[in-house]
Amino acid sequence: MGLFSLTQELAIDLGTANTLILYNGKVVVDEPSIIAMDIHTGKVVAIGEQAQQMHGKTHQNIRTIRPLKDGVIADFNAAELMLRGMIKKVKMSGHLFSPSLRMVICIPSGSTNVEIRTVRESAEHAGGREVYMIYEPMAAALGAGLNVEAPEGHMVIDIGGGTTEIACISLGGIVCSESIDVAGDVFTEEIQNYIRQQHNIRVGERTAENIKMAIGAAVPELEEAPDDYVITGPNILTALPTTVTLSYTEIAYALEKSLLKIDAAIMKVLEMVPPELYADIVKSGIYLAGGGALIKGLDKRFSSKNGIHFNIAEDPLRAVVRGTGIALKNINQFSFLMK
Repeated sequence: MGLFSLTQELAIDLGTANTLILYNGKVVVDEPSIIAMDIHTGKVVAIGEQAQQMHGKTHQNIRTIRPLKDGVIADFNAAELMLRGMIKKVKMSGHLFSPSLRMVICIPSGSTNVEIRTVRESAEHAGGREVYMIYEPMAAALGAGLNVEAPEGHMVIDIGGGTTEIACISLGGIVCSESIDVAGDVFTEEIQNYIRQQHNIRVGERTAENIKMAIGAAVPELEEAPDDYVITGPNILTALPTTVTLSYTEIAYALEKSLLKIDAAIMKVLEMVPPELYADIVKSGIYLAGGGALIKGLDKRFSSKNGIHFNIAEDPLRAVVRGTGIALKNINQFSFLMK
């Protein structure tokens, strides 16, 4: 990019749990969607990974905020400051002054007009001159390498931090979709509740998140079982330290209730799919993307429940931002981008 190339292009996956920014075809920012602020002055103390390390450990003058809840912006000011800070982390080459930014941001397919406007305004305040939107399932399909403009049906499930997006796509449009707020954050909460009820131990959000990543499973029997996870926390009754060893089978039991809700949402979308597209989906399988796709045995569980093969997208955590980047490169060609 030269000194006179004044427009820079960014593809942004503004997620409930993580924000990813793609610049020049590379993921240059991949950080938790969290910001730490000074309560008295309103100044930003830390953003992303640094703020995540403070989460649950702050004193009375600092508070950590997750600006997005269930896939949408819950705190407008914090979201804008976080987005601005994340964009600053992108090292844009060869510029004497701030370039104008063209952004493509992905949003949940169930977003209302008000929610879409909120995301747009946050992006514009953070420096976006041209802001386009793309629905998450469409971005996930592009990121999984599917030809979304072909006259054939594809089904994509994007299990993010705040929402699970299920959509059938054909001819560059979403035929039918369902967006539910059962996703990574709910899984973490379920693990916290399970440990509290079964073992009488209080665990924080970050510990539960680590448990989910290490031994999170969707089926009680895995071919390659992960090692058990040892945690220490205060006993609810005595407040004395208690150590417990957790197995993946327990976590599979803890997540069962949430996974049943996703099962029901998948069935709801399959019921709405036209017969011709249904045949295509059975032939090519259903694609899983998002961080939730990394839960061990999830594809097997869904396959056995629905009788359709499930494929996990390559690097599912980054599938959505990859797809957003593809949309950005072909901005004039893709009709499904919203201005």
